[in-house]
Amino acid sequence: MLHTLHQHSTALLFLLSLWLTSSHGKCVFDEVQQSITVTRAEESTVKNRSTGSWAAKQSRTNIQRHPAVARGSASSQHLQVQRQMERAMMIAMSPIRIHTWIAQESSALSEVDRERLAVAVNHTVSIISSLLSVRHTAGPLLLSRDINKYCKFIWRNVSATNYNRCGRANSSYKNETCLSVTIPDDHLRGCAVFHHPDAPDRTELRHEGAGLNNTDFLLYVHIQNSHRCTTQPSMLAYAAHCQSDPLGRPLAGTVVICRDRLRHQNYRHDSTVQLLLHELLHVLGFSRTLFNTWRDCSHNIKGGGKCSPHGQVTNLDEEGQMRIYTPSVSHVLQEHLNSTDTTLGAPLENLDVDSAGLSSHWEARVLQGSIMSATLAEPSGVQIDQITLAALQDTGWYSVNLSRAQSLVWGQGEGSLFGSLPTCHDNMSLYFCTGSGLGCHYLHVHKAECVTDLYLEGCRIYKPLENKSECWKEKNQPGGVGWSGEIYHSDSRCFFSNLSKEVDPTLV
Repeated sequence: MLHTLHQHSTALLFLLSLWLTSSHGKCVFDEVQQSITVTRAEESTVKNRSTGSWAAKQSRTNIQRHPAVARGSASSQHLQVQRQMERAMMIAMSPIRIHTWIAQESSALSEVDRERLAVAVNHTVSIISSLLSVRHTAGPLLLSRDINKYCKFIWRNVSATNYNRCGRANSSYKNETCLSVTIPDDHLRGCAVFHHPDAPDRTELRHEGAGLNNTDFLLYVHIQNSHRCTTQPSMLAYAAHCQSDPLGRPLAGTVVICRDRLRHQNYRHDSTVQLLLHELLHVLGFSRTLFNTWRDCSHNIKGGGKCSPHGQVTNLDEEGQMRIYTPSVSHVLQEHLNSTDTTLGAPLENLDVDSAGLSSHWEARVLQGSIMSATLAEPSGVQIDQITLAALQDTGWYSVNLSRAQSLVWGQGEGSLFGSLPTCHDNMSLYFCTGSGLGCHYLHVHKAECVTDLYLEGCRIYKPLENKSECWKEKNQPGGVGWSGEIYHSDSRCFFSNLSKEVDPTLV
Protein backbone atom coordinates (compact mmCIF):
# COMPACT_ATOMS: atom_id res chain seq x y z
CA MET A 1 0.00 0.00 0.00
CA LEU A 2 1.46 3.34 -1.06
CA HIS A 3 1.33 6.44 1.12
CA THR A 4 2.62 9.93 0.28
CA LEU A 5 3.81 12.54 2.75
CA HIS A 6 2.09 15.26 0.74
CA GLN A 7 1.37 16.03 -2.92
CA HIS A 8 4.52 16.07 -5.10
CA SER A 9 6.82 15.13 -2.22
CA THR A 10 8.76 12.17 -0.85
CA ALA A 11 6.49 9.19 -0.23
CA LEU A 12 6.53 6.99 2.84
CA LEU A 13 5.40 3.37 3.17
CA PHE A 14 4.61 1.79 6.51
CA LEU A 15 4.74 -1.97 7.29
CA LEU A 16 4.78 -4.19 10.41
CA SER A 17 6.82 -3.15 13.47
CA LEU A 18 6.58 -2.57 17.20
CA TRP A 19 9.61 -0.29 17.52
CA LEU A 20 9.67 3.01 19.37
CA THR A 21 12.45 5.54 19.66
CA SER A 22 12.78 8.69 21.70
CA SER A 23 15.61 10.02 23.80
CA HIS A 24 15.97 9.29 27.50
CA GLY A 25 18.15 10.96 30.08
CA LYS A 26 21.90 10.88 30.04
CA CYS A 27 23.62 8.13 32.04
CA VAL A 28 25.84 9.39 34.89
CA PHE A 29 27.19 5.99 35.95
CA ASP A 30 30.86 6.92 35.51
CA GLU A 31 30.44 10.05 37.61
CA VAL A 32 28.70 8.11 40.38
CA GLN A 33 31.05 5.10 40.37
CA GLN A 34 34.07 7.38 40.57
CA SER A 35 32.74 8.75 43.87
CA ILE A 36 32.58 5.27 45.43
CA THR A 37 35.39 3.49 47.27
CA VAL A 38 34.95 -0.20 46.54
CA THR A 39 35.63 -2.65 49.36
CA ARG A 40 37.34 -5.75 48.05
CA ALA A 41 37.64 -8.95 50.06
CA GLU A 42 41.20 -10.20 50.16
CA GLU A 43 42.28 -13.72 49.28
CA SER A 44 43.50 -14.26 52.84
CA THR A 45 40.09 -13.99 54.52
CA VAL A 46 40.00 -17.07 56.80
CA LYS A 47 37.68 -18.37 59.47
CA ASN A 48 38.86 -18.70 63.05
CA ARG A 49 38.15 -22.34 63.86
CA SER A 50 38.34 -21.92 67.63
CA THR A 51 35.75 -19.18 67.92
CA GLY A 52 33.68 -19.73 64.79
CA SER A 53 33.93 -16.03 64.00
CA TRP A 54 35.78 -14.35 61.17
CA ALA A 55 39.21 -12.81 61.40
CA ALA A 56 38.92 -10.99 58.09
CA LYS A 57 42.02 -9.50 56.52
CA GLN A 58 40.40 -6.91 54.31
CA SER A 59 41.35 -3.69 52.57
CA ARG A 60 40.18 -1.23 50.00
CA THR A 61 41.12 -1.97 46.43
CA ASN A 62 43.99 0.55 46.53
CA ILE A 63 45.84 -1.34 49.30
CA GLN A 64 47.97 -4.07 47.70
CA ARG A 65 49.58 -7.06 49.38
CA HIS A 66 53.36 -6.69 49.61
CA PRO A 67 55.08 -8.82 46.93
CA ALA A 68 57.22 -10.44 49.58
CA VAL A 69 54.43 -12.67 50.94
CA ALA A 70 54.73 -13.36 54.64
CA ARG A 71 56.49 -16.50 55.76
CA GLY A 72 55.20 -18.83 58.44
CA SER A 73 51.48 -19.01 59.18
CA ALA A 74 50.59 -16.00 57.00
CA SER A 75 52.16 -17.59 53.89
CA SER A 76 50.56 -20.98 54.61
CA GLN A 77 47.18 -19.31 54.97
CA HIS A 78 47.74 -17.57 51.64
CA LEU A 79 48.63 -20.87 49.96
CA GLN A 80 45.63 -22.58 51.53
CA VAL A 81 43.24 -19.92 50.23
CA GLN A 82 44.83 -20.10 46.76
CA ARG A 83 44.18 -23.84 46.66
CA GLN A 84 40.61 -23.31 47.85
CA MET A 85 40.05 -20.78 45.10
CA GLU A 86 41.47 -23.11 42.46
CA ARG A 87 39.13 -25.87 43.62
CA ALA A 88 36.23 -23.42 43.47
CA MET A 89 37.06 -22.73 39.82
CA MET A 90 36.15 -26.33 39.08
CA ILE A 91 32.55 -25.80 40.11
CA ALA A 92 30.23 -25.61 37.11
CA MET A 93 28.66 -22.25 36.36
CA SER A 94 24.94 -21.69 36.97
CA PRO A 95 22.60 -18.70 36.40
CA ILE A 96 23.55 -15.79 38.62
CA ARG A 97 21.41 -15.46 41.75
CA ILE A 98 20.62 -11.81 42.43
CA HIS A 99 19.04 -10.92 45.76
CA THR A 100 17.26 -7.56 45.84
CA TRP A 101 16.93 -5.55 49.03
CA ILE A 102 14.83 -2.41 49.37
CA ALA A 103 16.85 0.10 51.38
CA GLN A 104 15.39 1.11 54.73
CA GLU A 105 16.07 4.76 53.84
CA SER A 106 13.78 4.55 50.79
CA SER A 107 10.81 6.86 50.49
CA ALA A 108 7.46 5.41 51.46
CA LEU A 109 5.69 3.87 48.50
CA SER A 110 2.04 3.56 47.70
CA GLU A 111 0.70 0.12 46.97
CA VAL A 112 0.64 0.89 43.25
CA ASP A 113 4.22 2.16 43.28
CA ARG A 114 5.42 -0.79 45.32
CA GLU A 115 3.83 -3.19 42.87
CA ARG A 116 5.32 -1.34 39.89
CA LEU A 117 8.76 -1.49 41.44
CA ALA A 118 8.56 -5.17 42.36
CA VAL A 119 7.42 -6.19 38.90
CA ALA A 120 10.10 -4.11 37.15
CA VAL A 121 12.95 -5.28 39.40
CA ASN A 122 11.92 -8.95 39.22
CA HIS A 123 11.64 -8.74 35.43
CA THR A 124 15.10 -7.16 35.20
CA VAL A 125 16.67 -9.76 37.47
CA SER A 126 15.10 -12.60 35.50
CA ILE A 127 16.58 -11.23 32.25
CA ILE A 128 20.05 -10.90 33.79
CA SER A 129 19.85 -14.42 35.21
CA SER A 130 18.97 -15.76 31.76
CA LEU A 131 22.07 -14.08 30.32
CA LEU A 132 24.81 -14.52 32.93
CA SER A 133 26.05 -17.53 34.89
CA VAL A 134 28.65 -17.63 37.66
CA ARG A 135 30.34 -20.24 39.83
CA HIS A 136 28.16 -20.47 42.90
CA THR A 137 29.97 -20.27 46.21
CA ALA A 138 29.03 -22.43 49.16
CA GLY A 139 27.31 -20.84 52.12
CA PRO A 140 25.70 -17.43 52.52
CA LEU A 141 27.01 -14.28 50.86
CA LEU A 142 28.66 -12.01 53.41
CA LEU A 143 29.99 -8.59 52.47
CA SER A 144 33.27 -7.22 53.80
CA ARG A 145 33.85 -4.36 56.19
CA ASP A 146 36.26 -1.64 55.16
CA ILE A 147 39.23 -2.01 57.50
CA ASN A 148 40.22 1.59 56.81
CA LYS A 149 36.93 2.69 58.36
CA TYR A 150 36.69 0.52 61.48
CA CYS A 151 40.41 0.49 62.19
CA LYS A 152 42.70 3.30 63.32
CA PHE A 153 45.92 1.27 63.13
CA ILE A 154 46.78 -1.77 60.96
CA TRP A 155 49.68 -4.17 61.49
CA ARG A 156 51.89 -3.61 58.42
CA ASN A 157 54.86 -5.89 59.19
CA VAL A 158 54.56 -8.58 56.50
CA SER A 159 56.28 -11.14 58.72
CA ALA A 160 53.71 -10.72 61.51
CA THR A 161 51.07 -13.36 62.10
CA ASN A 162 48.42 -10.62 62.16
CA TYR A 163 49.74 -8.85 59.09
CA ASN A 164 47.16 -6.49 57.58
CA ARG A 165 44.80 -6.98 60.53
CA CYS A 166 43.43 -4.27 62.75
CA GLY A 167 45.59 -3.32 65.74
CA ARG A 168 43.50 -0.47 67.13
CA ALA A 169 39.82 0.33 66.63
CA ASN A 170 38.41 3.57 65.27
CA SER A 171 36.06 4.80 67.99
CA SER A 172 33.99 6.83 65.51
CA TYR A 173 33.18 3.84 63.29
CA LYS A 174 29.42 3.50 62.70
CA ASN A 175 28.52 1.46 59.66
CA GLU A 176 29.21 0.39 56.09
CA THR A 177 27.43 2.00 53.18
CA CYS A 178 26.80 1.22 49.52
CA LEU A 179 26.24 4.44 47.61
CA SER A 180 23.51 6.07 49.76
CA VAL A 181 22.41 2.87 51.50
CA THR A 182 23.41 1.72 54.99
CA ILE A 183 24.37 -1.96 54.74
CA PRO A 184 22.63 -3.98 57.47
CA ASP A 185 25.04 -5.64 59.93
CA ASP A 186 23.35 -8.93 59.13
CA HIS A 187 24.83 -8.72 55.59
CA LEU A 188 28.38 -8.13 56.84
CA ARG A 189 31.30 -10.11 58.15
CA GLY A 190 32.38 -9.50 61.72
CA CYS A 191 35.53 -7.58 62.58
CA ALA A 192 38.00 -7.64 65.46
CA VAL A 193 41.03 -5.90 66.93
CA PHE A 194 44.25 -7.91 67.36
CA HIS A 195 46.20 -6.38 70.21
CA HIS A 196 49.61 -7.82 69.35
CA PRO A 197 51.19 -8.43 65.91
CA ASP A 198 51.91 -12.12 66.65
CA ALA A 199 49.47 -13.07 69.42
CA PRO A 200 45.93 -14.45 69.00
CA ASP A 201 44.49 -12.07 71.60
CA ARG A 202 41.59 -10.24 70.01
CA THR A 203 38.51 -8.19 70.82
CA GLU A 204 35.49 -8.60 68.59
CA LEU A 205 34.08 -5.27 67.44
CA ARG A 206 31.12 -6.50 65.41
CA HIS A 207 29.60 -9.97 65.28
CA GLU A 208 29.37 -12.02 62.13
CA GLY A 209 26.14 -11.47 60.21
CA ALA A 210 23.93 -14.30 59.02
CA GLY A 211 24.49 -13.35 55.38
CA LEU A 212 22.22 -14.18 52.46
CA ASN A 213 21.74 -17.72 51.22
CA ASN A 214 21.54 -18.61 47.53
CA THR A 215 23.01 -15.26 46.54
CA ASP A 216 25.79 -14.35 44.11
CA PHE A 217 25.06 -10.63 43.93
CA LEU A 218 23.24 -8.34 46.35
CA LEU A 219 21.33 -5.48 44.75
CA TYR A 220 20.23 -2.65 47.03
CA VAL A 221 17.32 -0.66 45.60
CA HIS A 222 16.91 2.85 46.97
CA ILE A 223 13.90 4.97 46.02
CA GLN A 224 14.39 8.65 46.73
CA ASN A 225 14.42 12.10 45.22
CA SER A 226 18.12 12.62 45.74
CA HIS A 227 20.09 15.74 44.88
CA ARG A 228 20.89 14.25 41.48
CA CYS A 229 17.21 13.52 40.90
CA THR A 230 16.03 17.02 41.78
CA THR A 231 18.81 19.02 40.08
CA GLN A 232 18.87 17.04 36.83
CA PRO A 233 15.35 16.90 35.34
CA SER A 234 16.25 14.10 32.92
CA MET A 235 17.62 11.89 35.69
CA LEU A 236 15.71 8.64 36.06
CA ALA A 237 18.11 6.39 37.99
CA TYR A 238 21.79 5.82 38.69
CA ALA A 239 23.90 3.06 40.21
CA ALA A 240 27.31 1.89 41.39
CA HIS A 241 28.93 -1.27 42.75
CA CYS A 242 30.54 -1.08 46.19
CA GLN A 243 31.85 -4.57 46.99
CA SER A 244 33.84 -7.16 45.03
CA ASP A 245 35.36 -10.59 45.56
CA PRO A 246 39.13 -11.28 45.56
CA LEU A 247 39.13 -11.66 41.75
CA GLY A 248 37.34 -8.36 41.23
CA ARG A 249 33.81 -9.60 40.47
CA PRO A 250 31.23 -7.19 41.92
CA LEU A 251 29.29 -8.71 44.81
CA ALA A 252 27.01 -5.82 45.76
CA GLY A 253 25.75 -2.56 44.36
CA THR A 254 22.99 0.01 44.66
CA VAL A 255 20.59 1.43 42.12
CA VAL A 256 18.87 4.67 43.09
CA ILE A 257 15.53 5.18 41.38
CA CYS A 258 14.26 8.73 41.39
CA ARG A 259 11.03 8.71 43.36
CA ASP A 260 9.01 10.72 40.87
CA ARG A 261 9.74 8.16 38.16
CA LEU A 262 7.55 5.58 39.88
CA ARG A 263 4.56 7.82 40.44
CA HIS A 264 4.66 9.73 37.16
CA GLN A 265 1.40 9.47 35.25
CA ASN A 266 3.31 8.37 32.14
CA TYR A 267 5.14 5.55 33.93
CA ARG A 268 6.08 2.68 31.61
CA HIS A 269 7.18 -0.75 32.71
CA ASP A 270 9.32 -1.42 29.62
CA SER A 271 11.23 1.87 30.00
CA THR A 272 11.94 1.16 33.67
CA VAL A 273 13.17 -2.37 32.92
CA GLN A 274 15.43 -1.04 30.16
CA LEU A 275 16.88 1.54 32.53
CA LEU A 276 17.48 -1.02 35.28
CA LEU A 277 19.12 -3.38 32.79
CA HIS A 278 21.50 -0.65 31.63
CA GLU A 279 22.49 0.27 35.18
CA LEU A 280 22.80 -3.33 36.37
CA LEU A 281 25.05 -4.29 33.45
CA HIS A 282 27.29 -1.37 34.43
CA VAL A 283 27.36 -2.53 38.04
CA LEU A 284 28.08 -6.17 37.13
CA GLY A 285 31.14 -5.41 35.06
CA PHE A 286 30.75 -3.02 32.12
CA SER A 287 32.60 -0.26 33.91
CA ARG A 288 35.79 1.63 33.14
CA THR A 289 36.87 1.15 36.77
CA LEU A 290 36.84 -2.63 36.18
CA PHE A 291 38.36 -2.95 32.70
CA ASN A 292 41.84 -3.61 34.08
CA THR A 293 40.51 -6.36 36.37
CA TRP A 294 38.95 -8.46 33.59
CA ARG A 295 40.38 -11.96 33.38
CA ASP A 296 41.24 -14.26 30.46
CA CYS A 297 39.37 -17.53 30.84
CA SER A 298 39.47 -18.54 27.16
CA HIS A 299 41.42 -21.70 28.10
CA ASN A 300 38.99 -22.40 30.94
CA ILE A 301 35.77 -22.92 29.01
CA LYS A 302 34.67 -26.02 30.95
CA GLY A 303 35.25 -24.42 34.33
CA GLY A 304 38.56 -26.07 35.21
CA GLY A 305 42.01 -24.57 35.51
CA LYS A 306 42.78 -20.99 36.37
CA CYS A 307 42.05 -17.65 34.70
CA SER A 308 44.77 -15.05 34.27
CA PRO A 309 44.50 -11.25 34.13
CA HIS A 310 44.00 -9.75 30.67
CA GLY A 311 46.06 -6.77 31.70
CA GLN A 312 45.21 -3.61 29.77
CA VAL A 313 42.24 -4.32 27.52
CA THR A 314 41.80 -0.77 26.15
CA ASN A 315 43.95 1.21 23.77
CA LEU A 316 43.80 3.95 21.17
CA ASP A 317 43.60 3.00 17.51
CA GLU A 318 45.44 4.87 14.75
CA GLU A 319 42.66 7.47 14.56
CA GLY A 320 42.73 8.19 18.30
CA GLN A 321 39.56 6.20 19.07
CA MET A 322 39.64 4.34 22.39
CA ARG A 323 38.68 0.67 21.91
CA ILE A 324 38.31 -2.55 23.90
CA TYR A 325 40.51 -5.36 22.57
CA THR A 326 39.47 -8.68 24.04
CA PRO A 327 38.94 -12.00 22.20
CA SER A 328 35.14 -12.34 22.31
CA VAL A 329 34.51 -8.64 21.69
CA SER A 330 36.80 -8.51 18.66
CA HIS A 331 35.35 -11.71 17.18
CA VAL A 332 31.70 -10.69 17.60
CA LEU A 333 32.32 -7.16 16.25
CA GLN A 334 34.05 -8.62 13.18
CA GLU A 335 30.98 -10.75 12.52
CA HIS A 336 28.60 -7.84 13.06
CA LEU A 337 30.44 -5.52 10.68
CA ASN A 338 31.39 -8.34 8.27
CA SER A 339 35.04 -7.35 8.64
CA THR A 340 38.16 -9.46 8.14
CA ASP A 341 40.21 -7.14 10.38
CA THR A 342 41.41 -9.48 13.13
CA THR A 343 42.75 -6.53 15.17
CA LEU A 344 39.37 -4.80 15.34
CA GLY A 345 38.36 -3.55 18.79
CA ALA A 346 34.98 -2.23 19.98
CA PRO A 347 34.98 1.59 20.28
CA LEU A 348 34.19 3.37 23.52
CA GLU A 349 32.47 6.75 23.75
CA ASN A 350 34.80 9.75 23.20
CA LEU A 351 32.86 12.04 25.53
CA ASP A 352 32.49 11.97 29.32
CA VAL A 353 35.83 10.18 29.68
CA ASP A 354 38.26 10.01 32.59
CA SER A 355 41.89 11.15 32.59
CA ALA A 356 42.86 7.93 30.78
CA GLY A 357 40.29 8.55 28.05
CA LEU A 358 37.97 5.76 29.19
CA SER A 359 34.18 5.65 29.16
CA SER A 360 31.75 2.95 30.29
CA HIS A 361 29.64 3.33 27.14
CA TRP A 362 29.93 2.26 23.52
CA GLU A 363 30.62 4.85 20.84
CA ALA A 364 27.21 6.05 19.60
CA ARG A 365 28.30 6.41 15.96
CA VAL A 366 29.24 2.72 15.75
CA LEU A 367 26.87 0.95 18.17
CA GLN A 368 23.68 3.02 18.07
CA GLY A 369 20.83 1.09 19.67
CA SER A 370 23.03 -0.92 22.06
CA ILE A 371 21.85 -1.29 25.65
CA MET A 372 25.22 0.20 26.69
CA SER A 373 25.10 3.43 24.67
CA ALA A 374 25.37 6.63 26.70
CA THR A 375 21.81 7.67 25.82
CA LEU A 376 18.98 5.21 25.36
CA ALA A 377 16.07 5.28 22.94
CA GLU A 378 12.61 3.89 23.64
CA PRO A 379 12.85 0.24 24.77
CA SER A 380 11.88 -1.50 21.56
CA GLY A 381 14.58 0.43 19.73
CA VAL A 382 17.33 -0.78 22.08
CA GLN A 383 18.96 -4.20 22.01
CA ILE A 384 20.82 -6.34 24.54
CA ASP A 385 23.36 -6.78 21.79
CA GLN A 386 25.98 -9.41 21.12
CA ILE A 387 28.93 -7.01 21.51
CA THR A 388 27.87 -6.04 25.04
CA LEU A 389 27.38 -9.70 26.03
CA ALA A 390 30.77 -10.55 24.53
CA ALA A 391 32.33 -7.87 26.76
CA LEU A 392 30.73 -9.44 29.84
CA GLN A 393 32.05 -12.82 28.71
CA ASP A 394 35.54 -11.34 28.56
CA THR A 395 35.37 -10.15 32.16
CA GLY A 396 36.19 -13.78 33.04
CA TRP A 397 33.63 -13.72 35.84
CA TYR A 398 30.67 -14.92 33.85
CA SER A 399 29.60 -17.51 31.36
CA VAL A 400 27.33 -15.63 28.95
CA ASN A 401 24.41 -17.04 27.00
CA LEU A 402 25.27 -15.40 23.67
CA SER A 403 22.38 -17.18 21.99
CA ARG A 404 20.04 -14.75 23.78
CA ALA A 405 21.71 -11.70 22.27
CA GLN A 406 19.33 -9.46 20.32
CA SER A 407 20.31 -8.57 16.79
CA LEU A 408 21.80 -5.10 16.44
CA VAL A 409 20.62 -3.60 13.14
CA TRP A 410 22.77 -0.47 13.21
CA GLY A 411 25.91 -0.88 11.08
CA GLN A 412 25.28 -4.53 10.22
CA GLY A 413 27.68 -5.63 7.47
CA GLU A 414 29.09 -2.11 6.97
CA GLY A 415 32.79 -2.96 7.41
CA SER A 416 35.48 -1.95 9.88
CA LEU A 417 35.42 1.77 8.96
CA PHE A 418 31.74 2.14 9.76
CA GLY A 419 30.98 5.05 12.07
CA SER A 420 34.36 6.75 11.70
CA LEU A 421 34.15 10.52 11.37
CA PRO A 422 35.38 10.63 7.74
CA THR A 423 32.90 8.01 6.54
CA CYS A 424 29.88 9.52 8.28
CA HIS A 425 30.63 13.04 7.06
CA ASP A 426 31.22 11.82 3.49
CA ASN A 427 27.81 10.10 3.56
CA MET A 428 29.40 6.75 2.65
CA SER A 429 26.78 4.77 4.60
CA LEU A 430 22.99 4.66 4.36
CA TYR A 431 22.85 4.87 8.16
CA PHE A 432 24.02 8.49 8.09
CA CYS A 433 22.52 11.52 6.35
CA THR A 434 23.37 15.08 5.40
CA GLY A 435 21.39 18.29 5.65
CA SER A 436 18.28 18.63 7.78
CA GLY A 437 15.53 17.11 5.65
CA LEU A 438 12.81 14.61 6.46
CA GLY A 439 13.30 10.89 6.08
CA CYS A 440 12.95 7.59 7.93
CA HIS A 441 14.51 6.31 11.11
CA TYR A 442 16.79 3.36 10.34
CA LEU A 443 14.30 0.90 11.88
CA HIS A 444 11.65 2.27 9.46
CA VAL A 445 8.76 2.79 11.84
CA HIS A 446 9.16 6.51 12.41
CA LYS A 447 9.11 9.56 10.27
CA ALA A 448 12.37 11.27 11.08
CA GLU A 449 14.55 14.29 10.59
CA CYS A 450 18.26 14.39 9.76
CA VAL A 451 19.92 15.75 12.91
CA THR A 452 23.02 15.37 15.08
CA ASP A 453 23.71 15.40 18.83
CA LEU A 454 26.63 15.80 21.19
CA TYR A 455 27.60 12.11 21.06
CA LEU A 456 27.52 11.93 17.26
CA GLU A 457 30.25 14.58 17.01
CA GLY A 458 28.82 16.25 13.94
CA CYS A 459 27.65 13.10 12.17
CA ARG A 460 23.97 13.22 11.27
CA ILE A 461 21.36 10.48 11.47
CA TYR A 462 17.61 10.27 11.04
CA LYS A 463 15.95 10.65 14.44
CA PRO A 464 12.19 10.41 15.07
CA LEU A 465 10.18 13.60 14.88
CA GLU A 466 9.18 15.01 18.25
CA ASN A 467 5.45 14.66 17.59
CA LYS A 468 3.43 11.95 15.86
CA SER A 469 6.42 10.21 14.31
CA GLU A 470 5.17 6.67 14.98
CA CYS A 471 3.90 5.04 11.78
CA TRP A 472 2.21 2.24 13.73
CA LYS A 473 -0.03 4.51 15.82
CA GLU A 474 -3.44 4.72 14.18
CA LYS A 475 -4.29 7.82 16.19
CA ASN A 476 -1.59 9.70 14.23
CA GLN A 477 -3.74 9.38 11.10
CA PRO A 478 -4.67 12.92 9.97
CA GLY A 479 -8.36 13.54 9.48
CA GLY A 480 -10.36 15.74 7.14
CA VAL A 481 -9.89 16.42 3.44
CA GLY A 482 -6.63 16.49 1.55
CA TRP A 483 -5.62 12.93 2.44
CA SER A 484 -2.00 12.50 1.35
CA GLY A 485 -2.08 8.75 0.89
CA GLU A 486 -0.51 7.85 4.22
CA ILE A 487 -2.01 5.17 6.41
CA TYR A 488 -1.01 4.82 10.05
CA HIS A 489 -1.49 1.24 11.18
CA SER A 490 0.19 -1.53 13.19
CA ASP A 491 1.32 -2.94 9.82
CA SER A 492 2.99 0.29 8.68
CA ARG A 493 6.61 1.17 8.05
CA CYS A 494 8.41 4.23 6.73
CA PHE A 495 10.34 4.19 3.47
CA PHE A 496 11.70 6.57 0.86
CA SER A 497 10.01 7.02 -2.51
CA ASN A 498 9.76 9.63 -5.26
CA LEU A 499 6.12 8.83 -6.07
CA SER A 500 3.57 11.62 -5.96
CA LYS A 501 -0.19 11.78 -5.75
CA GLU A 502 -1.99 11.99 -9.09
CA VAL A 503 -5.12 14.06 -9.56
CA ASP A 504 -7.88 12.96 -11.97
CA PRO A 505 -8.10 15.87 -14.49
CA THR A 506 -11.81 15.19 -15.03
CA LEU A 507 -12.39 16.15 -11.40
CA VAL A 508 -10.57 19.48 -11.63
